[in-house]
Amino acid sequence: MISDTTSVAPLSPFVLVPPLIAGVPLVVASPHSGHAYPQDFLTLSRLDRTLLRRSEDFRVDELLAGAPGVGAHLIHATFPRIYCDVNRDSDELDPTMFTESMPPERTTITPRVRAGLGVIPRISASGAPIYRTRLPLREATDRIARFWAPYHAALSALIAAQIAAHGVCVLVDCHSMPGTGLRAYDMPDFVLGDAWGSSCAAALTEAAEACLRSHGFRTNRNTPYAGGYVTRHYGRPATGCHALQVEIGRALYMDENGLTPNTGFGDIRTVMTALLRTLAGIATDLAHPSGIRTG
Repeated sequence: MISDTTSVAPLSPFVLVPPLIAGVPLVVASPHSGHAYPQDFLTLSRLDRTLLRRSEDFRVDELLAGAPGVGAHLIHATFPRIYCDVNRDSDELDPTMFTESMPPERTTITPRVRAGLGVIPRISASGAPIYRTRLPLREATDRIARFWAPYHAALSALIAAQIAAHGVCVLVDCHSMPGTGLRAYDMPDFVLGDAWGSSCAAALTEAAEACLRSHGFRTNRNTPYAGGYVTRHYGRPATGCHALQVEIGRALYMDENGLTPNTGFGDIRTVMTALLRTLAGIATDLAHPSGIRTG
């Protein structure tokens, strides 16, 4: 059990930073960089704070600090993904985690749930069990109501407002990926996930790829990350919302063992600002079509 009196529940489930430039239908999100650990969760966990923090997208919200300056709304969760994962559907619950039996209609057993990585994760990023004992079901329903639901309500409202004002919205959902443990792939520096071309206009993925490669980075599309719940749920170009997931290689900007920024942190923040500026331009073009390819 962790004894950390400085860890408290966040005052709000998310931070929302408004744009500094009006008229750009761009929303940038960091759902997994939260690091305010509620004390009740710390009491329930068998893992120490360092092991818990390895599941974070470490400081990705800070890498996105330039988003408001290019005209984007920036939203990031304050709570950790290991506590409640907003990149999962709210019914992706593992019935083996809870003391009560769950009716089948209250849960959807997906491969992520089977792997222990549902909306309330059962295991950490390293595969270690998180909890000492099974949890009461109310623990899950309370977290979903207090954290998952407000985050998605705010994100949905941002997207709806952009579509109402501009006819379109581009959502860029940003994450970080480990540099180890994925030896089956020739891991690049960035992975762009557009659900195999279904979640956004091709022009967005192409522009993001060209921008990153112009800075000398290696990129993949959709392998091994094609986009999670956020990308697939909101990314529906036919309704006006385009969603692109961006995975940043952690080795580019942090020491994964020490959980500290490395000397590349400032450079990657600059690159992310350049990427978001590029996507802001495409978002504006989508709102004012001039022959841009959208399929």
